[in-house]
Amino acid sequence: MSDALQRFLFENNAIRGEIVHLDATYRAVLERRDYPPVLRGLLGELMAAAALLATTIKFEGKLSLQAQGHGPVKLLFAECTSRHTLRALAQWDGEIGAAPLPQLLGDGRMVITIEPDGKERYQGIVALEGETLAQALEGYFARSEQLETRLWLTAGGDRAAGLLLQQLPKQSHEDADAWNRAVRLGGTITDRELLGLAAPEIVRRLYHEEDIRLFSRLPVSFRCSCSRERVEGVLRMLGADEVRGILAEQGQIGVDCEFCGGHYALDAVDVEQLFAAPAPEISRTRH
Repeated sequence: MSDALQRFLFENNAIRGEIVHLDATYRAVLERRDYPPVLRGLLGELMAAAALLATTIKFEGKLSLQAQGHGPVKLLFAECTSRHTLRALAQWDGEIGAAPLPQLLGDGRMVITIEPDGKERYQGIVALEGETLAQALEGYFARSEQLETRLWLTAGGDRAAGLLLQQLPKQSHEDADAWNRAVRLGGTITDRELLGLAAPEIVRRLYHEEDIRLFSRLPVSFRCSCSRERVEGVLRMLGADEVRGILAEQGQIGVDCEFCGGHYALDAVDVEQLFAAPAPEISRTRH
C-alpha cells in the first residue's frame, strides 16, 4: 500500500475517485531540509493532492500546485509528472506554529500549473480561501473548473495520504443522490484510516453498498528534474558577460537545487566551453 495511487469508479454513476499513499516519496522530501512540524504536514498534504490531481491529465507533462502568501509561510510547492514522480519544497520565515492556513500564508493565492511536454502551459490562479489545503483546492475547482471535487488530505509521521472524489458529466439515468451520498460517506474517513488502511480496504469500508470498479495500483516515487544541462541552459540565458562577471567575483559558479540538494559547479574552463559551443534548443519554462 506504500507509494502508490489507486483509481476507482462508481459503475452506475459519473463519479471517479483516487487514493494515494506516500511513504519513501514523502520521506525523500523531508530528509532534504529540516522543516518545522507544521510545514512537514502541509507539504505531505500538498504532495498527496498533486499526485491525486495529476491523474486527471491525459498527456505527457507535469502538474504543479503552489500556495504562496505574505505570512510566515512564504511558499508551498509540489509537482507531479505524468509518470507519477514527485518533488516538493517549502519556504518560511521565523518560527512556525500550528495555525489555520490563512494565518500561516497571510494574503495568499493558489496557483495550479499544467505543463504538457512541448506545448504551451496552462495556469489557473485563485485567492487562497478555506481553513485547510483541501478546502482551498476544492474552492479552486468550484470557481475555475466548475467541477464538483472533494479532497481529504492528511500527513503524520513519515507518511502522507489523500482521497479524491470528482463528479463527472452526469447521464440522465443516474441516481440523483449519488454524488451527495459519495461525499457524505467519504467524509466519515478518519486521518488514521486514511493513513493506515490500504486503498481497497478504504473503498470497501466507505462504499460496500455501491458498485465500484477498482483499477490497478500505480507506483509513485520521488524524482527531481534538475540536471547539469538545465543549469547550463539557465546560465546561457544570463549571457556570457554576466556569467563571466560572477566567475571573476566568486572563482567558480555553484548552483544548488532546492528540491533535491544537488550541487552543480562550473569553473572557468566549463564556462568558456559553455559559450563556445552552439546553444541547444532550451525551454524557457521555469523548472
